Amino acid sequence: LREMGYEAILINNNPETVSTDFDISDRLYFEPITDEDALNIIEKEKPLGVILQFGGQTAIKLADAFQKNGVRILGTGMEGIDAAENRETFDGILAECGIRRPEGATAMDIEGGMLAATSLGYPVLVRPSYVIGGFGMEIAWNKEELENWLRIALTKNPKKPVLIDKYLNGIELEVDGICDGKHVLIPGIMEHLERAGVHSGDSISVYPPLSLTKKQKEKIVSITEKLATSLGIVGLINIQFVLADKKIYVIEVNPRASRTVPYISKVTGIPMIDAATKVLLGQSVSSLGYGTGLFPERNLYAVKVPVFSMDKIPGAEVAMSPEMKSTGEVLGIEYGLSRAMLKAFMAAGMSLPNEGKILASISDQEKPEFVKLAVEMKQLGYEFCATGGTAKALCQAGVETASVEKINEGPDNILDSIQNKQVSMVINIPSKGKDSKTDGFQIRRAAVENRVPCYTSLDTLWALCHANHSQVVPEELNIFNIHDLSL
Repeated sequence: LREMGYEAILINNNPETVSTDFDISDRLYFEPITDEDALNIIEKEKPLGVILQFGGQTAIKLADAFQKNGVRILGTGMEGIDAAENRETFDGILAECGIRRPEGATAMDIEGGMLAATSLGYPVLVRPSYVIGGFGMEIAWNKEELENWLRIALTKNPKKPVLIDKYLNGIELEVDGICDGKHVLIPGIMEHLERAGVHSGDSISVYPPLSLTKKQKEKIVSITEKLATSLGIVGLINIQFVLADKKIYVIEVNPRASRTVPYISKVTGIPMIDAATKVLLGQSVSSLGYGTGLFPERNLYAVKVPVFSMDKIPGAEVAMSPEMKSTGEVLGIEYGLSRAMLKAFMAAGMSLPNEGKILASISDQEKPEFVKLAVEMKQLGYEFCATGGTAKALCQAGVETASVEKINEGPDNILDSIQNKQVSMVINIPSKGKDSKTDGFQIRRAAVENRVPCYTSLDTLWALCHANHSQVVPEELNIFNIHDLSL
């Protein structure tokens, strides 16, 4: 904004990042991002307009108050924001555009939610409306889990509807784009390593996508263009897709910047915030110099791996879910996928143990796939111990496995083996939700609190296993200057 000749005034309520803001803006207000505080600042400063879409969901929530008080919103206005968040309006736009989305419904009470889930069929993805970071989002596998979730959600926000969608177990994809109301620029398509159901902020993300055909990429570009123009997007848009049974579904649209904007900006060389700001102030996408549609893919791989701080948050659930838990991320860039993966895992401090046994406790639905992974890991020299059902499945597959007792079954139970550092890694794939009374929850917490690596996604484990045994020598990895990647 300052380079374009404008005075820039910033409101930031985050003490962790506010220290970086003093040299960026002409004036900084370190105030809460609320209707009242923001309107007080606007009354004092009398700005030309306000940019909301770079402040995440917190800033987007100010749109209604700003519109009612005659404040000019630069970029996507209240109508477009509400159309993306309002289930009925958004479903109507998807239907008009001929775009698939998982079957879903809205409920205002427990009875309505239970009826909707019965009609859709379990499992279902449930979430409150207008939430940040997937807060409160969960997969309900049966009636009991759904009823418990609805009771809590509707007690907290009785006037807000809950959204219930059919859960599709597929490959999740993500796009960040810039739209001027007519044309769209898509710097790149990202693919999430973990299957749908893990929050995008907690997923390992890969650019360019690994699983898409040329036709499927063209379909994603077409959907993005249709949605951005139908919603009246001016500036940034983030869309999340799922590829299931070779069909592409839209699962979420955010009329704002997402946490992947810095990532895709770095790896494609397109400075999305700079470009979007110019569009917010009236420039066309075509005038930016990058063309329209999907920008050509680069001849490198970029892997984003999330970083967690579970050991610093007592009692927090460790298992990955639709609710975001990561507190940061790292980036690995290389000319080969395995090399980029290895870089990112090294930066995140994730590795497989060099010695010791791996403790496994796997849900029934994940056992068949885990057994395949365990057979491969055995060939690499790893040894296992496991709870009863998992140990039996591994032994039947020819993977010799010592059986360990469950919690409260004896003096040398599974928690003791973790606390006494008799195992060097824990693999726990949960079968239930966030219930602190379950054995799985206590196993995961014991691992984190005793600094034993704990993995709750087989997709992550597959990637880690292959990256660590890819015959890539760390000393041979290339060093990239991130500034050299810019166009």
